[in-house]
Amino acid sequence: LGLAADVTDRGAVQRAVATAVERFGGLDVVVANAGIASRGATMRAMATESFERVLEVNLMGVSRTVDAALGEIVRRRGHVVVIASIYAFMNGIGAIPYAMSKAGVEQLGRALRVELAPHGASASVAYFGFIDTEMVHRAVDADPLAGRMLQALPRPLHKRLAPAAAGEAIVRGIERRRPRIVRPRRWAVLSILRGIVNPLSDAQLLRDAETQAMVRELDGRGGEEQPTTA
Repeated sequence: LGLAADVTDRGAVQRAVATAVERFGGLDVVVANAGIASRGATMRAMATESFERVLEVNLMGVSRTVDAALGEIVRRRGHVVVIASIYAFMNGIGAIPYAMSKAGVEQLGRALRVELAPHGASASVAYFGFIDTEMVHRAVDADPLAGRMLQALPRPLHKRLAPAAAGEAIVRGIERRRPRIVRPRRWAVLSILRGIVNPLSDAQLLRDAETQAMVRELDGRGGEEQPTTA
């Protein structure tokens, strides 16, 4: 069964869920994966419409998807997966709305796991690095400045994940009802140690002359078109 629905339209999402339930007799799993990204820019340079569009799809769209399915998930003691990102715990320089949305999705998934437990249902948060998708190609590979900013990450963290590998990780996470799904696995250390690593990395970004120069370039994108990419 293939269905299309705009996650910014609550009614459309509810109708899609209702159609799936009617077709299959129930719903055991929901994976809330809607996401877009905008061209890198500072908050003051980014168009308000682009900024809010990312939040509307990535955060509220995920919330609407989960909300529409929760009744069935509880009834059938099912499982929810929300797709966050390494940006849930990384500094979101140049990608503030994306990082904001993924941090919000993380909190949604963590709280849901506790709220669903009394009903025999569960939830996972998936944290993926850079997946080899069209969205990454457009937002990163087609933007030399974004590429330069990513080069500041330690080289082992540059590795991209194949979409199939991400899908397999989600399936295993559902089967084992894991609270967290992190791929590539090397990001798990930063996720666990974020309380220690983040203040240090933020301080380094503040001191680094190259980072500050790139911020000025991002500032200079004010007035440019910043299309969102899915």
